[in-house]
Amino acid sequence: MNALQKYFSYRQSLINQYVKGDMTKEEYLDSNLEAVLSLRDKPFKYVDNVEKGLFNYQYYNAMAKACKMEQRSCTDREKNLLYYDKINYYYESKDRATMKILRLIDYKNIEAYFIKVRSKYLRGRLFEIILKDYEGIILHSQNEGILNKLRETGVFKESSKKSLIDYYINSKY
Repeated sequence: MNALQKYFSYRQSLINQYVKGDMTKEEYLDSNLEAVLSLRDKPFKYVDNVEKGLFNYQYYNAMAKACKMEQRSCTDREKNLLYYDKINYYYESKDRATMKILRLIDYKNIEAYFIKVRSKYLRGRLFEIILKDYEGIILHSQNEGILNKLRETGVFKESSKKSLIDYYINSKY
């Protein structure tokens, strides 16, 4: 088992602990960030396979969520704006990783749709992408470019469904 496979296996064990209630969402996010950074302190520059793309997706997602948690506890207005910029950078980078993954699999064997969320802000914006050839791989985005490409390739269903990981999506941290 290579290092990436070990990371994804460990990540799955974290998810299992979270689902069982053995850890909070915040503890899961902290542990996942720690695992991501212990594997690599930066994402892959050259992504030539789906596994690397998925790692980059996880890396940027973990970094964005860590910045969000830091931002919430920050009272300094200037620092708060810096966190806001970092969060946007990481989410944009995560979306670039998503696009790379979708190109690598040529938009084949995926399912995509809007998900039902409690957040009024995210309603009709947040969508889920399921990679059917990769067990347990679910991506999320609000990116219009990704949404348009999914529609263009005919894989986006214009409906709202409950997320496959609703317990995670609709819980706060």
